[in-house]
Amino acid sequence: MKKIIEVCAGSYEDCLSAALGGAERVELNSALSVGGLTPTVAALRRVKQDTDLQVVCMVRPRAAGFCYTEQEKRMMFEEAELLLADGADGLAFGFLNADGSVDEESTGRMVDLIHRERREAVFHRAFDVCRDAGGAMGLLISLGVDRVLTSGQQAKAMEGRELLRQLHMDYGSRIQILAGSGVNETNAKDLMEYTGINQVHSSCKDYREDPTTVGEKVSYAYLPAPCERCYDVVSAEKVRRLVEACR
Repeated sequence: MKKIIEVCAGSYEDCLSAALGGAERVELNSALSVGGLTPTVAALRRVKQDTDLQVVCMVRPRAAGFCYTEQEKRMMFEEAELLLADGADGLAFGFLNADGSVDEESTGRMVDLIHRERREAVFHRAFDVCRDAGGAMGLLISLGVDRVLTSGQQAKAMEGRELLRQLHMDYGSRIQILAGSGVNETNAKDLMEYTGINQVHSSCKDYREDPTTVGEKVSYAYLPAPCERCYDVVSAEKVRRLVEACR
């Protein structure tokens, strides 16, 4: 089965690096420092114009969890319609109830919207805080979700490899499973071979410095950047090494 490398991109420039490194698909976000939020339509347009990448756009209105207010949901559906209209090949999203179960009504509506445009519906790592992994996966399949991004409900995918393997064995014939978090050129092939999963999601992260990040009395630094003036970017070389390692 063909191996698929998806790069987690936080900008148009990140997507150019992903394409240069040989990736075929990106998950396009903004604000990766808080786990990824909805990207701009302008970024999506430029990526589709300037690359051959398949682009899955994040639909997430804020940081923290995935139990959204009705106002937040309204905005998410409006953003989803705009992104689909401007060429997104799929959307990544996650709706949960306060008890950690999948929000069936909102998830079903989003899947229906995406499938009306014949695009892919991807349930992201909101899955990793669901209390019943098997029950959640079964419900997502019944709702028509095409793919689930998961670390196996652990901080890193290698730590969650036992659950990833079990999920693939139990559900892999009915839904795509995309393994992500902490995946890189040193472990991706082993993870794929152990779990049977043929798709991995990686940030291929590197850092640049912006000298204006810190002033005399004001700082815009954020953790976990390795230096006070750093921000994260996709490294084309790390993408290339990951693609080569998975061949």
